[in-house]
Amino acid sequence: MARIVVAMSGGVDSSATAALLKEQGWEVVGLTMQLYDHGQATCRANSCCAGKDIHDARRVADALGIAHYVVDYENSFLDEVMERFADSYLKGETPIPCILCNQTVKFRDLMRVARDLGADALATGHYVRREEGDDGPRLLRGADHGRDQSYFLFATSREQLEFLRFPLGGMAGKDETRAIAQRFGLPVAGKPDSQDICFVPDGDYAGVVRRLRPGAVRPGEIVHVEDGRVLGRHQGIIHYTVGQRRGLNLGGGPPLYVLRLDAERDRVIVGPREALGRSRIALHGVNWLGDGTPEAGRSLRCQVKIRSARAPAAATLTLGENSTAQVVLDEPEDGVAPGQACVAYDGERVLGGGWISARLP
Repeated sequence: MARIVVAMSGGVDSSATAALLKEQGWEVVGLTMQLYDHGQATCRANSCCAGKDIHDARRVADALGIAHYVVDYENSFLDEVMERFADSYLKGETPIPCILCNQTVKFRDLMRVARDLGADALATGHYVRREEGDDGPRLLRGADHGRDQSYFLFATSREQLEFLRFPLGGMAGKDETRAIAQRFGLPVAGKPDSQDICFVPDGDYAGVVRRLRPGAVRPGEIVHVEDGRVLGRHQGIIHYTVGQRRGLNLGGGPPLYVLRLDAERDRVIVGPREALGRSRIALHGVNWLGDGTPEAGRSLRCQVKIRSARAPAAATLTLGENSTAQVVLDEPEDGVAPGQACVAYDGERVLGGGWISARLP
């Protein structure tokens, strides 16, 4: 019997994944990540990796009759996800810690444990699809585009994709997943989805940055892009992101939007909505999952997503040196924020992606 490790968060998706794989005849082993001090985590009800969720994962494993282990990644999660999250905000970026988590503790570290346990594969509850192609496994969008999570997995390496499985990728929606959990009598079948970043369950991103970087948040000026007029003051650029309109507190007049954040001078640059659009985007940290090798100078037509909830937009992507790329959009997109990801698609297939740079091409 082939052995498969399932990353179990205590939620419906990963629990249904474990149940499906056991039904298919796999020897299933559940692994749950401990990312916080347990005494602190147990009070974080909406967090996907809180103490209650570890308890729920264990209950599901017991119900399915499978082995279950908890792995302590508190230190690596702090260093590689939370610390980088704080530094990114202080640089005027809008980070996506879920992608960093997938890159590091979730795939890299869990994969290492799975191999140590003699597993043939590692499965997760992500809504993405994996299919075999002529050049190896390919990553595809989830069948339900409303729940598709491929944007968050753009940094998955080809080697990791060889070992990964995504049983929920072909599901028509969350109702189908809950029906699976109910069919197996799992105790989390009615559990609500987690809505927040796991270590920011109350949505207070600024509070997390202040705790991790005490004294690093500085007040500064809010400046109009057109003539440099100082329109007001702010209490730290970590409170703003590109495209934001609410919370500027600048009084009357035409609505203004955050255009960019100048971390060196602690300035928030604002302007009219028509100044938000960007047609050219520079990327770094590019991961290539398309056909062939990512040779510098290679250009291709594709569709790109600059936010997880945005529809793909037509563009031309040109690969550069040292894992960089440039994207030229057919039509300008609003809210292109440094620190976010730009993910490229060929229809359903994920071609790869990279991190949006602060500099313009």
